[in-house]
Formats: sequence, C-alpha cells, structure tokens
Amino acid sequence: MSDVASDLRYPIGKYEPRPFSTSLKEEWLDTIRFLPQSLENAILNLDEEQLQTPYREGGWTVHQLVHHVADSHINAYCRFRLGLTEDKPVIKPYEEQLWAELNDVANIPVNISITLLFALHTRWVATLSDLTLAQWERTVVHPAGNRIMTLWYLLGNYAWHSRHHVAHITALRERMGWL
Repeated sequence: MSDVASDLRYPIGKYEPRPFSTSLKEEWLDTIRFLPQSLENAILNLDEEQLQTPYREGGWTVHQLVHHVADSHINAYCRFRLGLTEDKPVIKPYEEQLWAELNDVANIPVNISITLLFALHTRWVATLSDLTLAQWERTVVHPAGNRIMTLWYLLGNYAWHSRHHVAHITALRERMGWL
C-alpha cells in the first residue's frame, strides 16, 4: 500500500492544482454540485455511536466532519463572492478545530448541516456556473503568508475538499465493516 493510501488523513492524497480546462471545470463543478448528496449517502444508516466515531485516531468524529464541511463551505461560498466583487480581497481565516468544538456542532444532528449544504451548494454552483476565464483568474489573498489564490485554484481545492471528507467517512465505513 502506498504512503498516501495508508495515510488516513489524506485518503485521496493532497490537493494538487491543475491548469484551467473546460472539462476539468465541469468535473469540479459537478463535485461541488453533488457533494451534499455524496455526503448524505456516506452517512446513510449510521447510528449515533457510529457518528461519534473518529475517522482516524486523533481525528474528528463523523458527526464533526459533517458539520465541518458545512462550516468550511459556508466560508468558501463567501470567499468566492468576495473574490468576484472586490479587488484582491483579504479573506478571513477561521479556526477549524475550535469551530468543530462549538455547542452547535456538539448539539445538533448532522441532518441540519446536510440540509444547509443542499441549499448552499445550489447557490454556490449557480454563482460559479457561468464565470468567464477572466473571472476564474480573479484572486483572493489569504493573510497567512500573504498567499494569493485564484478562484480557479479555490474551485479545485474545494472540489478536492469535498471528495476528501466523503472519503474519510467511506474509508472508515469500509474499515469498520459498516457497509
């Protein structure tokens, strides 16, 4: 087994940027479009004990992962909208681990975040579907290291992020025999 495949943190490997192409754009948009359904399918029929199982030792529980995806993608949606409407906006980072420990994550069922994701991703895909190449080349600035990222880079990163976390859950299910 390769090091990447055996690293439970990165079940599909790490994100690798790729140059713009129309076919890749459609693939990545489809990944964003279908993430809510993919995530819902990944947790289908899991009981509360299974939802409270970490996907790896020291990792988040499945429950936290689902809420994390919603938190992350809310931020992503805002980052794209800022990038489309402002000149090189500085995006707001957030403390993912601390967000995963907030009371709403602990106390509300995962179906709330799944429902949120269906609505959010509908809006997000509608925002991104007809962008021009010039719009994909617009940039945002991450304040950590003053890192400049194009919207194209972000699309690929969030498509990867979608597949990455679904794979955390499906790989856990496979390892645990929860098929």
